[in-house]
Amino acid sequence: MLCPNCGAGSDKSVKFCTNCGSPMSQTAENQPDHETPTEQREGNQKLIGFSERIHDPAFASYQRQATAWSFIFAGILAVVVIVGFFIYGQTSSEMDNPQALFIGLGIGGMFLTIALLSTISRAMVKQWDGVVIDKKIEKKTRRQKDSNGQYYTERYTLYTVVFKTVQGKIVERGREDDDIVYNYFEIGDRVRHHKGLGTLEKYDKSKDSIIFCNACSTLNDINDDKCYRCSCPLLK
Repeated sequence: MLCPNCGAGSDKSVKFCTNCGSPMSQTAENQPDHETPTEQREGNQKLIGFSERIHDPAFASYQRQATAWSFIFAGILAVVVIVGFFIYGQTSSEMDNPQALFIGLGIGGMFLTIALLSTISRAMVKQWDGVVIDKKIEKKTRRQKDSNGQYYTERYTLYTVVFKTVQGKIVERGREDDDIVYNYFEIGDRVRHHKGLGTLEKYDKSKDSIIFCNACSTLNDINDDKCYRCSCPLLK
């Protein structure tokens, strides 16, 4: 079937063009061309549309808490390392203070720097819209080292979902030995990647029995209103 917008060919079963993300002809009458508020269908919670609940203050609160806990955890590690090296310098014959203390300060500063870079990285996550264009299952191997220092071959399966943004960029999301996300998305699904969160929302959730929390990525039942783990609203 040809896309009425860009002319690209797609399977007739898909709802959105795998090239540009526009609604295909057999669903264009029922699907909005632009973003609309989430609408309820057939008196239940099987919904279509990008949810306006993303603007709920709970998401901003979750991001602030995640940042705070990141620095608290890094601060605790930094203090433990600094105190540990200081004590080591005071009691050990191999290294004296202030050399040991300086090493502890360097490692502690590294933990705080990692927390800062992680926070900056999350803040730089941009929003984009796109469509699923491919799904891949790959059998892979890699070399690992056991506790005795011996190498062995580890086998695993990589499940990958491939997205194409409206700007034409290809984005891949893969998980090892976990096919939940792989099965959640279908080729032709329209998606939105949310700013600051780095999570994906599916446009058409009308046939789903599960839904991912867009704050903490926890899997929830589609009938739930809030995430059971973080209490953020589910985007329906």
